[in-house]
Amino acid sequence: MRTSVNAAEQATSIEFATKIATVVRMVKTEFPDLRVDLKPWANDDATRELTDPDSIDLGFHFPGVSRLFKCRSLLMQIRFHADPDIPQPRVIGIEIGGFDHRGKQWNLSTIGAWGFTGNVSPEHTVAEQLKSCCRRVYAIFNGPPSEGGVDDGP
Repeated sequence: MRTSVNAAEQATSIEFATKIATVVRMVKTEFPDLRVDLKPWANDDATRELTDPDSIDLGFHFPGVSRLFKCRSLLMQIRFHADPDIPQPRVIGIEIGGFDHRGKQWNLSTIGAWGFTGNVSPEHTVAEQLKSCCRRVYAIFNGPPSEGGVDDGP
């Protein structure tokens, strides 16, 4: 399995850094208890060898285990596709994993049916909020739906 590049390392232009900051601000506004981690991966040779330059990762941590999210940490992986005809890469998928001391407990993927898989799932209200955040991430990076930027999911 390939890991992604830490969000802090992908902020290579003002425009891209601003979009990453907008995603962080949006998630923090939606879920104010979360603490942001722009470098969720270790910076060592073994991890760098597995990095995917077409993705970025953002970590978000609760102060303890969240009973609504049924996890302690969220890892958001934003996957991009670079098209030579478009100046900025476009988001093609988002994965969000919910983790606790036992490892990954659930996963949400915007590729396919936008469903949750795993041992548990977050409560319905926060699950819908997460899906809404994903739609907004598409819009932040790809533009409004009128420009073909958002896959509304189910």
